[in-house]
Amino acid sequence: MQIRDLQNIGDSLYRELSPLRHSSRMKALECTGAGGDKTYHIDRRAEEIIISRLESLNEPLTVISEEAGIVHLHGGGKTVLVDPIDGSRNAVHGIPFYGTSLAVAAGTMVRDLYLAYIINLVSGDAFWAEKGLTFSCPGNSLQCQKGEEFSFVAYEASSPSRDLSPIVPLLSAAKKVRCMGATALDLAYVACGAVSAFITASASRSFDFAGGYLLIKESGGVITDMQGNELDSLELELKGATSLLAAGNAGLHKKALALLKR
Repeated sequence: MQIRDLQNIGDSLYRELSPLRHSSRMKALECTGAGGDKTYHIDRRAEEIIISRLESLNEPLTVISEEAGIVHLHGGGKTVLVDPIDGSRNAVHGIPFYGTSLAVAAGTMVRDLYLAYIINLVSGDAFWAEKGLTFSCPGNSLQCQKGEEFSFVAYEASSPSRDLSPIVPLLSAAKKVRCMGATALDLAYVACGAVSAFITASASRSFDFAGGYLLIKESGGVITDMQGNELDSLELELKGATSLLAAGNAGLHKKALALLKR
């Protein structure tokens, strides 16, 4: 599998789903996905497109997807992490900030990731990386923030009563903060330097962060859990989850950890 294969999938998603953005059918609640979240029609349709395109590659792949769970294509092989719609709640409520995250690993651990592709399904902006080789975002190459000022910090809080208080020290140190509601896209914008840091105390699963993880690593940023532990040895699985702290550079990350430990 090559990065172009993921780009082709992204092109198909944008072409087929973008015109349906305001359709009431796309917002219909259908079931609960394998990842435990509610599945809307837009989630299921995006996943159908992705799995169909992956199957057409005629490669042995093991897909781990938020809705369908684990799917073995052609006997199973390399791991493909799929978040069909990152920011589903945004999509169904008419908030124009959601996308798709795809990542490929040669093995079963985070350290084995070697391809990543994230697309904003509203704007069409796409971000991709190939471990050690290529990385790109709209307009220019991926490049995390170089300075050590928290000019713009993004965060996620699935359960505000539980998840906000641990991250307030970092948010309070930022010039501006935003909760945009799509973890993969948040991480992509850290990778391209638009966001200084991203944090979530909420449980983030491997298909949520895998694509953004590789983008940030390849663009010079740092991504760990909130305690500063590396994510490399985590298993790529359906249920496992972790907090996240991503920053544009090592200095920013160190400052963020110090703030969180106060």
